[in-house]
Amino acid sequence: MRAGHAFARGISIVGHPLLVLPLAAMLGALSRGADAAAVRNLGLGLGALSLSVLGYSLWRVRSGRWSHLDASARGERRDLNRLLLIVLAVAAAGCGWLQGPTLLTRALALSAALVGVAMLLAHRFKLSLHAAFTTLAAFLPVWLPAIAALLVLALAVAWSRLVLERHRPVEVVAGVLAGIAAGGVLQIA
Repeated sequence: MRAGHAFARGISIVGHPLLVLPLAAMLGALSRGADAAAVRNLGLGLGALSLSVLGYSLWRVRSGRWSHLDASARGERRDLNRLLLIVLAVAAAGCGWLQGPTLLTRALALSAALVGVAMLLAHRFKLSLHAAFTTLAAFLPVWLPAIAALLVLALAVAWSRLVLERHRPVEVVAGVLAGIAAGGVLQIA
């Protein structure tokens, strides 16, 4: 593996939505004055969601149904997106039922919407959900250094998806734009 390819793979892993979104949500809660217990509970809840998706992905790879955790093949991605849509929609509904229309409820619903859009566009191109979710993550905190760091990470993830040849440039740009759109809706809703 070339050094640039290995670095891109590392960025893609560090910037994976299952890691970035829970951390960004916790930063968002902290930056909005949430107490430590609320931030911990948020991290535990979102971590459980992430681990459930990771567990499903590992099971699919170990059972021979998927070739890689990245779920890049069309059928693999379709299966993963179905699961993500269900998990995110149920989480948004549960959060809305328990807490009302909070930032977290809206972020979960918008995340489900991003997956839904990716599924609708799948016959034309493969929207980069890595780029979309890391871009959306930058809209969660209100601390400028955290926003800047998440934006740099979003750009690095977008670059990594190109280097790894997981997406074409139009798919990465569309992912970034979808993340910006979801972030804009998050801020005004």
